Amino acid sequence: MSVPARPLLITGARIVSGGTITEDGWVRFEAGRVVARGTGTPPASDGEVLDAGGRILTPGFVDVHVHGGGGADFVDGAEAIADAVRMHRRHGTTRTVLSLVSAPVDELVATLRTLAPLVRADPLLLGIHLEGPFLSPDNKGAHDPDALTAPTPEAVDALLAAADGTIALVTIAPELPGAIDAIARFTAAGVRVAVGHTIADLAAAGRGFDAGASQLTHAFNAMPGLAHRAPGPIGAALERPEVVIELIADGLHVHPVVVAALFRMAPGRVALITDAMSAAGFGDGDYRLGPLQVTVRDGAARLASGSLAGSTLTLDAAIRTVVDAGIPLEDAVLATTATPARALGRPELGVLEPGFPADAVLLSDALEVDAVWADGNSIS
Repeated sequence: MSVPARPLLITGARIVSGGTITEDGWVRFEAGRVVARGTGTPPASDGEVLDAGGRILTPGFVDVHVHGGGGADFVDGAEAIADAVRMHRRHGTTRTVLSLVSAPVDELVATLRTLAPLVRADPLLLGIHLEGPFLSPDNKGAHDPDALTAPTPEAVDALLAAADGTIALVTIAPELPGAIDAIARFTAAGVRVAVGHTIADLAAAGRGFDAGASQLTHAFNAMPGLAHRAPGPIGAALERPEVVIELIADGLHVHPVVVAALFRMAPGRVALITDAMSAAGFGDGDYRLGPLQVTVRDGAARLASGSLAGSTLTLDAAIRTVVDAGIPLEDAVLATTATPARALGRPELGVLEPGFPADAVLLSDALEVDAVWADGNSIS
């Protein structure tokens, strides 16, 4: 049984939340919630007091697309999940969606049955993301081609039943046979759907969004590009203001010039993700992503073919990449907090406001993580 955190008053902070910056701010946590917030002279406190000394205080980061880290994959059970999540929490990610790569449907069913009770037991885990197997074999990225398949009603129903309400997100290539029906079936069950790993053109991607998909999986990667006469899935997402657009900002997957352009084209709609695999926070070497061999050199994870295979990114590093690309800090923070939380239908996360969960990250002026709290509890 966990011991409730003592009340905590953080003073003298530069609070970056909800797309705004508040200087000389203070915030009080109690019983796992934000109970008060203000500026200037703080109230007296009967608990711990931390003087931020002008450092940056943000909401806890929300990662809606991550496969592992700290040397561990989410498919490897409770201990591996704990190791991976612990590493990302040290880098500011307080709420996590567990992403799975493509596997045969029967294998995914078994994995979901194992993961579902673990997700339900931990409020910091927001659900499971199935990145496949309903992906295009012509834009498979680092997914086992033998596992890829078109969706059927039977497969969708089997996955939903095995997960017992814990699937948060599914990535689907909307041009596949049966994909539009599958998108409708998942969304009717309360599951968010993302368009991704696709060869869809503007019209086909648009049909996916119009059927209920509300997210674009790692924009620019494993999909047609944004061409001036063929805008493809990115164009389809841009013209629909309700669609949230994932972005891997590690300096490898998308050029910083394009990173900055996307933020300007879709203000408030970019969700930074890590798409991290087990090597994140663990170093160079040889790893596996599903059944595929991955080599990590100088922080870049690649298959033998040279294709990128996820990343070794953490969300604090993603913020630094975006700010270095010329995007204001408040927009970069929004993309790791309120925007991904909204994409999951969790508007109570990703903001530092009274009544909301006490998830927070204290950053230095260099945007390095100095402290993290999740549900009011310090993460060390």
